Amino acid sequence: MSETLQIGDLSIAVTRKDVKHVHLSVHPPSGRVTLVAPKTTRSDVARAYAVSRLSWIRDKQSKLKGQARETPRAFVVRESHYLWGRRYLLAVTEVDSKPGVKLDHRRITLIVRPGSTKSKRAEVMHEWHKSLLHEAIPALIRKWQTKLGVEVAGYFLQRMKTKWGGCNHRARHIRLNTELVKKPKDLLEYVVVHEMLHLIEPTHSERFVALLDKHYPTWREARAELNELPLAAEAWLE
Repeated sequence: MSETLQIGDLSIAVTRKDVKHVHLSVHPPSGRVTLVAPKTTRSDVARAYAVSRLSWIRDKQSKLKGQARETPRAFVVRESHYLWGRRYLLAVTEVDSKPGVKLDHRRITLIVRPGSTKSKRAEVMHEWHKSLLHEAIPALIRKWQTKLGVEVAGYFLQRMKTKWGGCNHRARHIRLNTELVKKPKDLLEYVVVHEMLHLIEPTHSERFVALLDKHYPTWREARAELNELPLAAEAWLE
């Protein structure tokens, strides 16, 4: 059951679940606000709680609004690109051969055919990003399957607008945002663990939080760092 609380110009989506306490969240990139409340909580009580947290909500929204965003990439020489949390300068080589990407300690070299369009260059880079994620993710899944006692039937890479990951607990599949290749590898691991824990507890319940606390005690710091890093313009538009 869901409803909407309207406080001035602020709309808060309220969901009632089998939880003990009220949970208020402000979500990137736009500052959308949600409130999860116990099923027995009266609407006036939920409203009063939200009003008491208005300054906190506005502060969170203000930080999101001022958060750095990557400008759309043009895939031209000396443009900045990020890989595993580190900044590289882009080099572009036009040759009449198979497109690809090479990496050294200072540069990412994009190899494309002469006259290639921006969309084609973006496609080549995206395929390279996916290949890097496919190299990193299986080992993380194997590591945490043993630790958590769960089995992942499969994983998928996907461009996502508002999420870093997702889980279909019935099919035992997890989905991961391809933008994670730009973030430090420990943040990729946090998202993998988060989604795998949904195979044990599908919702963001108190049990889920307790599982995170047990298996990944630094998850709050990882989540904060992930949401404070520059947002990619193409990935976070709503």
